[in-house]
Amino acid sequence: MKFKHVLAGGVLAGLMATAMASTASAETLNIFNGGEPASIDPHRVSGDWENRIVGDYLEGLMTEDIHAEPILGQAADYTVSDDGLVYTFTIRDDAVWSDGEPVKAQDFEYAFKRLLDPEMAADYAYLQYPIKNAEAVNAGEMEIDELGINVIDDKTIEFTLEQPTPYFLDALTHYTAYPVPMHLVEELGDEWIRPENIVSNGAYTIVEWIPNSYIRSEKSETYYDAENVDIEEVYYYAMDDISAAFQRYRAGDFHILTDFPTDQYQLLQDQYPGQAHVDPFLGVYYYVINHNMEELADPNVRQAMSMAINRDVIGPNILGTGELPAYGWVPPGTANYDFEEYRPDWADLEYGERVAQAVALMEEAGYSADNPLNLQLRYNTNENHQRIAVAIAAMWEPLHINIELFNSEVAVHYDALQNNDFDGIGRAGWLMDYNDPINMLELLRSDIIYNYGRYNNAEFDELLRESATILDMDERAEILRQAEEIAMSETAAFPIYYYVSKNVVSPEVEGFEANAKDIHRTRWLSMSED
Repeated sequence: MKFKHVLAGGVLAGLMATAMASTASAETLNIFNGGEPASIDPHRVSGDWENRIVGDYLEGLMTEDIHAEPILGQAADYTVSDDGLVYTFTIRDDAVWSDGEPVKAQDFEYAFKRLLDPEMAADYAYLQYPIKNAEAVNAGEMEIDELGINVIDDKTIEFTLEQPTPYFLDALTHYTAYPVPMHLVEELGDEWIRPENIVSNGAYTIVEWIPNSYIRSEKSETYYDAENVDIEEVYYYAMDDISAAFQRYRAGDFHILTDFPTDQYQLLQDQYPGQAHVDPFLGVYYYVINHNMEELADPNVRQAMSMAINRDVIGPNILGTGELPAYGWVPPGTANYDFEEYRPDWADLEYGERVAQAVALMEEAGYSADNPLNLQLRYNTNENHQRIAVAIAAMWEPLHINIELFNSEVAVHYDALQNNDFDGIGRAGWLMDYNDPINMLELLRSDIIYNYGRYNNAEFDELLRESATILDMDERAEILRQAEEIAMSETAAFPIYYYVSKNVVSPEVEGFEANAKDIHRTRWLSMSED
């Protein structure tokens, strides 16, 4: 077992104390934001801890309201053609970058072409594949000018889609759909996101970045809705140690925690009533299986390991925050997918019987006390992840599986997953970017980098592609359900539980509303003066 922290607690505490001593005011919001961002470039980020920052300083044609539902952002209005294929947006006259330059349709066109340029190698580019020719452009099979985006004039932009896409407006709230300031990116290249260069079109502007400590944003006075933005300044603190963060919350250093040690949930309920927000939202906590390992190529081994995970005790007992056990890949309540949660036949067996059957499957595969299966279970540094990893490793012991636990900071961890550089099992989670089953299922497509385990099934891939050509939503859902059943019957991964968001919010903060995406843009928050 290896433990590693990004920054020694004393060093971080000193930096925080210095920052807070100079900024404490009723309009300053201090957020414990989790890991250190790998980037703040919208085309290079992937984590929710990065989304919180990027979504405060950049805004798309559509944005999220207080409930994380799509609303007009930089667009003043839009029209949709009768066949559902052409969306035409008019950009607000008062949409400007923080340096005073107007936000133009060309900034959006430039950003989408940058995102989909094969040389950019943006991991998340596939989220905008509903745009006509986007996938072919991203694969280098078509010229960038063949992308289905047309600038009509400085304030009007038109998107042509491959097929009617019910979640397209939702997809435009995602950071892959944010504009970038063309005038700066062309002049400065990658240097445009340095705090001394960066400009924003969102409610805040980034002014300072102390690596492994915090990023600081200030309210943008050029934002079109600035008069209704209450909080003047935001600190997004980078810390992997959630216990230390929790203690700092109790000391009054943070106003919001975006995670907390689950063994402190009862204390929160007893001593800080109403401040812990544990709410369901669309996402799955899962373990990745490295399908490139010979030991895990046997589907019976993968099924046996899945059967032995006692999901019923993880939410209520190990975490104590009530997460629902997951056997399927698409979370219950996902839009455009009116099915019961997928459950394998064995899920309803008594747990002891499941383990007995799992042991038999392992013995058939050749594993025994004299010939155990040795695997590594890799997770990012976080005591909740550690608690789950220890428990599941123990659940696998009767199956003659020896688990080496290995942890690392979040950026290192996900870099290893993306490069398929892990020896067995890896922890991961997926929070849905938009409310449609395709957003979950594409994680298991063979050509998607976020398919960390490299699950590869041609029939599964083809079903996803076929779904994109079907206009009837019920028929489309049936196709996607077939895909989910294939992946889960082959144990493509180990879904463990459906997420609940775990935030702690100070009574000083107003406007924090639970929602299915766990997105809470700072522009909707305010601070009481008590």
